[in-house]
Amino acid sequence: MTSRNKLSIQKGFTLIELLVVIGILAVLLAITLIAINPANQFAKANNTKRRSDVNAILNAVNQYMADNKGVLPTGIGTTASTIADTGADLCTVLVPRYIAALPVDPQTNSGAEVTDCGAAYDTNYEIVQSTGDSRITVSAPGAELTETIAVTR
Repeated sequence: MTSRNKLSIQKGFTLIELLVVIGILAVLLAITLIAINPANQFAKANNTKRRSDVNAILNAVNQYMADNKGVLPTGIGTTASTIADTGADLCTVLVPRYIAALPVDPQTNSGAEVTDCGAAYDTNYEIVQSTGDSRITVSAPGAELTETIAVTR
């Protein structure tokens, strides 16, 4: 058997070739994970939900005020208070007439909205009325990525 026949019989990859391919795939995977950054994407998604929730709550309060000749729901004062059964209890006056369910911060109570106003709840959102111009501000103190989420009308 000649040396040429020996080489043609050997088939497959060497260990070094396999390790090089695995190394290249590992580098590409690492670059992809760094570019996507799942934790950052989840934080951005949570903040987007918080912005939507803050607007929805403020819209419901404004609709309540429009129906009641500018009178604010009880519980909204000039000091910031959490929208909860122990703070600014807005659930009974807003749900379900002005908003189908009271939004909850995505990291509070698994983000499950409040529909039962008789049960204990905490939205982890805050509401306050400014002293000078009586404007209402709803904020999300649990915002991630060092963002401040607040809407004033």
